[in-house]
Amino acid sequence: MGKKRYGPERIKPGPGRKSRKQKDPNVPKAILEEETIQKKLSNRVRKRVNKRLRREAAATKKKQELFNEEDEEFETAENDEIQNGDLDEKPKLDLDSDMEDDSDASSDSSDMEEASRKLQKESAQMAKDAEMELQTNILAGEQFVMPTKDEIQMEENQQPDLQFLQHRVKEICFTLADFNARREANRPRSDYTELLLRDLCRIYSYNEFLMGKFMELFTISDLQEFLEANEAPRPVTLRSNGLKTRRRDLARALIARGVNVDPLPWTKVGLVAYDSAVPLGATPEYLAGHYILQGASSLMPVMALAPQPGEKVMDMCAAPGGKTTHIAALMRNSGLLVANDANRDRLKALVGNLQRMGIINIVVTNEDGRKLPKHMKGFDRILLDAPCSGTGVISKDTEVKASKDEKDIQRCSHLQRELLLTAIDALDHKSSTGGYIIYSTCSLLVEENEAVVQYALEKRNVKVVSTGLPFGEEGFVSFRQHRFHPSMNNCRRYYPHKHNLDGFFVAKLKKFAKTQPKTTEEEEEREEDKKKKISKK
Repeated sequence: MGKKRYGPERIKPGPGRKSRKQKDPNVPKAILEEETIQKKLSNRVRKRVNKRLRREAAATKKKQELFNEEDEEFETAENDEIQNGDLDEKPKLDLDSDMEDDSDASSDSSDMEEASRKLQKESAQMAKDAEMELQTNILAGEQFVMPTKDEIQMEENQQPDLQFLQHRVKEICFTLADFNARREANRPRSDYTELLLRDLCRIYSYNEFLMGKFMELFTISDLQEFLEANEAPRPVTLRSNGLKTRRRDLARALIARGVNVDPLPWTKVGLVAYDSAVPLGATPEYLAGHYILQGASSLMPVMALAPQPGEKVMDMCAAPGGKTTHIAALMRNSGLLVANDANRDRLKALVGNLQRMGIINIVVTNEDGRKLPKHMKGFDRILLDAPCSGTGVISKDTEVKASKDEKDIQRCSHLQRELLLTAIDALDHKSSTGGYIIYSTCSLLVEENEAVVQYALEKRNVKVVSTGLPFGEEGFVSFRQHRFHPSMNNCRRYYPHKHNLDGFFVAKLKKFAKTQPKTTEEEEEREEDKKKKISKK
């Protein structure tokens, strides 16, 4: 017969007699005491750990409260913000928990904090003393002597010494602050400003035309801050898609993926991303259309437009689709939204964003904006984010520094005037809810902003109304030799060094009549004709 090949599985026996008889290992008490001594924390360390845990819990609680402050009524959140001007107030810091932690801290930790505060004060005082010493050295030193033409020519042929140029810029600014007392004898102010312009061009790599425009636009102190701000990138911002998610839920999902985000206090859809462990353009939330990467300043024109559900709205220069999808979200995918762009290649990005964000109330067209009134009219609201020189987004496109000249500015200004007049012609002035047009550019030059709006006021029956935006600098009513309409102060300007946003201009116009205003020449001719008729009678 033999042994069976396959039988029942053999159960493993338990421990034998020998193993059961074994006792626990004998460990000397000295070793056990050493381990307990090493693991035992001192009273001071325990207090520090408890204090740190309390502060971390308070910080997470504050961040959670900030997201919970949003309006629970999801469907009317966007419209209420624009119609009523309701803005998210900045959360008040709860300092009570910090004060309790400080009171619970030990005397040693308070001594350390006091010592650190003392060091900070000393370092701040040292920096202040150094700046005062520099000013006194300039005052006590010899008067600033302008270089000769030969010296300037030699400097241009050599590699620029940035440290020397920056020091000379400081001396020129100091001289211009009290020009009559500190200038050289018989030296005009133009000599100092020309040298300052050359030095700033060499330091920051601008051409003389664009630097001259910025020197006309800003004071000397603001100019230096503006130039430094253009050297640093703006914060990365994203806009949540109100058709698919809420900002609070999106923030939680991104934080769980390792993205450090904070809400923008002046809008209910914006988030600032400081750092991220994953690429923001490849997360599942991005691919699902829950948000779009968009500059914070690009939210302003749509907030000022305030589109309502069921209206007929047009975006004349729509690509790549950030503002268009924002308009559709405010309209709740109702009504009609026409997205037009003259560049056929850019429509691919526009259509891709529209499909990803779930927009269904849209018609995409590829037409020159100046010909649109021949095909479509009767819009309630129109957004015109006109093509411009890009002088407000130099931090994104550094080629603007040396590539723009006077011809480019004139070409852009002419195109902007034509587009604005055709957009006004496509508006319905009898609209019960609208009749508004938003004109915006990412330029800071007056020739592309206030001058274009002034031209529209003279050629069409429109008026400048309040944008309703929460902050921003007022538009220019007078600039050098130019004089604009008093209502131009309703426009809003945004600067990189003041608002930490891309440079932007926003104006809101309302059409109140279809007929074109009469020019002064026509009015004078008609008055003369009336006088002749009266004299004949």
